[in-house]
Amino acid sequence: MKIAIGADSAGKPLLDIIEAHLATKSDLTVSNLSKSGFYADLSQGLAQSIVDGEHERGILICGTGIGVSIAANKVPGIRAALTHDTYSAERAAKSNNAQIITMGARVIGPELAKAVVDKWLESEFDPNGSSAGNVDAINKLDACK
Repeated sequence: MKIAIGADSAGKPLLDIIEAHLATKSDLTVSNLSKSGFYADLSQGLAQSIVDGEHERGILICGTGIGVSIAANKVPGIRAALTHDTYSAERAAKSNNAQIITMGARVIGPELAKAVVDKWLESEFDPNGSSAGNVDAINKLDACK
């Protein structure tokens, strides 16, 4: 699986930990798309790389995880979810088909952040499951833009 990761200056310390954690997984290719500047630009670039098929999933980190989540969700076709616990990470994938998770480096500790990433990566969306209709309705909202 191809994963894109990125962080602003507030999220960089946690991103370094997550990047090292992901490097231990042989089934992943990780691209660090971090750049200086506004987190909106970082989020847009990472989200667009998913829409364009360059990456399958992405992880964005800022101070709270809120700003990068809002910015990524402005990109049509993207579903980004703020996750600070393993249950939300699992549901982001299984119920919402979120291609991106976001976290706040000032909100979550490193060990929990690694567990959140692992849970999200091991969780898959079921296109025939009970949440498929909700995801289809979200996709229709993108068509209105």
